[in-house]
Order: sequence, then C-alpha cells, then structure tokens
Amino acid sequence: MELAAAQARPMEASELAEAIARGLDYLHQHQYPNGEFCSYFAPDAAMQEWCVPDSCIFPTALIAGSLLFLAEHPPADEILTRTTGFLQYQMNRGGLWHHFTGLHPLRGPLPLDMDDTACVSALLRARGIACPMPTNVPLLLANRNRQGLFYTWFVARGWYANRTHWRITLPRLAHPLRNLVLWRSVEATPGDVDPVVNANALYYLGDLPETQPVIAWLLRLIAENQEAGCDKWYPDAHVVYYFISRNFFRGITQLEPARQPVIDRIVAAARPDGRLGDTVLDTALAVCTLLNWGAWPSELRPAVQFLLGAQLPHGEWPRWLVYYGGSKKLVGWGSEEMTTAFCLEALARYQAIIS
Repeated sequence: MELAAAQARPMEASELAEAIARGLDYLHQHQYPNGEFCSYFAPDAAMQEWCVPDSCIFPTALIAGSLLFLAEHPPADEILTRTTGFLQYQMNRGGLWHHFTGLHPLRGPLPLDMDDTACVSALLRARGIACPMPTNVPLLLANRNRQGLFYTWFVARGWYANRTHWRITLPRLAHPLRNLVLWRSVEATPGDVDPVVNANALYYLGDLPETQPVIAWLLRLIAENQEAGCDKWYPDAHVVYYFISRNFFRGITQLEPARQPVIDRIVAAARPDGRLGDTVLDTALAVCTLLNWGAWPSELRPAVQFLLGAQLPHGEWPRWLVYYGGSKKLVGWGSEEMTTAFCLEALARYQAIIS
C-alpha cells in the first residue's frame, strides 16, 4: 500500500485537489440561501425519463454528512454552517425530523421518522451543536419493537412510557381518514422496521446495550448475503454497504465479521474502466465503504481515477437515484448535488491517504 501511495502521489495529487475544489465550488454555488440543497424525484434510476424538484430534508443531511470530511476547506465549512441552520429550523417537537420540509404538502400527513432524525442528529453533533437540547436519545430508544429494533416511523403503538412520544403521536389519531389514505397510498406501514434505518440509528446512538440487536441483525444480513433488496428504501447493495460501514468507521468494532465479505463483494464488481459497480454513484459509495473498513485493495486507485474522469465540466457528477419511495421502485430521490457530495467524500478521503 505504501508503494502504491508513493507511485500515485506525483500523478494524482494535483488532479485530486483540482477536482475537489471544482466540486466544492459547484455545491457552494448550488446551495439554496436557506441552506437546503436541491433534490429531485424520478421514476428511473438514471433520472432521465422525467425529473421533478422535491423539497426534502434527507438529501441535504446526506450531502452535509459527506462534507464533514472536507470541513477544513472554507467553502465546505460555509456550506455546513448554512446546512445546520436549515436543519435546526426544520426540527420538530422532541428533537425529531420529517423527510419533507415545512414547504411540502406531505409534511402534515407523513409521520416523523427515525432515518431523518438519526442522520440529522448525528450531523449536528459532529458540528458541535447541542440540538436538540435536551437530548432526543430516550425518545429514539422508546421507538423500538419487542426485538429491540427501531421502527422507521414515530406513531402511536399503545405501550410506551415515554410521555414525549405520546405528545408527538397522539394528535395524529385525530385524523383517522387521513392516516388511512396515507398508508394505503404509500409503500409503507406504521410497523416498518428497516435495516438501513436501523444502521443509521446505530450510527447516531453508538455502541449501547440497547443497540446490540441492531448490530446482530446487520451482521446476519451480510452473512446471509441479503443486503441487495433488504431495505425497501435502499435496494442497491452499494448504498447498504455504505451506511453499515459508517458504523465500523465510527468505532463499532462488533461489525468486524461483515468487513471481509463486503470488501470481497465490492472488489468482485470491479470493471475494466475502474468502476466498482455499475455507476458513478456505486463507485463513490464503494470507495467510501472500502475506506470505512480500512481496506486499500488494488482496485481502489482505478476507482478514484474513474471518478476523476467522470466529473462534468461545471464540477459536478451526474445525478442518480440514491434512495427510493418503496420496494416497487416506482419513484426515488437523487440529484447532481447528492452524487457530487459522495464523490467528494471519496476523493477527499483518498487524498488523505496518499498525502
């Protein structure tokens, strides 16, 4: 690995720095004044059939999470500062978040959710922001099933002792018809328990006695080779690998048994042009995942070179769906901004290795 790094340094250092600077400039110019980033929903993975802007919280949180690795760059720091202000403004009672912003017509009907809450809370903590205050951890821990896994949605279930949970969920019971229409019109149920949502809850909460069932579940999914399609919102295996591996990088070493199987599966998908998977997004997520596991296979450098070559003239990378609205994959969300953030994370972390 040291020899490879020494060979790569004179050829790639300037290319990496230029690509990162251009990508950051693109995101800096394309962030909305309120701190939000554009996201679209579309019916096809390449987002070419039709593409509609959608005001969501989650894409902005994911973009900012990737930019944490570039926080020493002034443009990234400015982006993160605006983003945290936007996310703080979108917070709901108890320190919870919706998927949609306050501008969205589905903000009212859709319940608060664990995925957005965990990712936003982790980001704010990483930026040194005590929000919510006091902590929302007891509320999140109250939103688990009898097996100790986290529910995706915060809804009334009938046995919680947490008073804040009741204050948040009981008002929804006053709109039974609206709730019925919602659950019949979306690919979701009040009792959803999703693996990647649990992985993101683990990322925020960390290694606690209460999160051990999540760790065991994630290990079992990888051991049984069930990662592709295991989560209705994240059917692509590369996305699943990314979110699980973040926990290992964060220090949850109990996930070690999943390390080598995931590395082997990523490397097995390498293409002659350097791609790790089928797309630019797959490749960026795969590079980040390998680095999260502390792996530097020979396929890593060609993958980075592929990303450098795929950057578009204005500094962005092409949009691709990151997550879906259900298992039927009728619609999903993505944007140039989201792909660009994942690519920047991959390049910045690779740059840190070879510098």
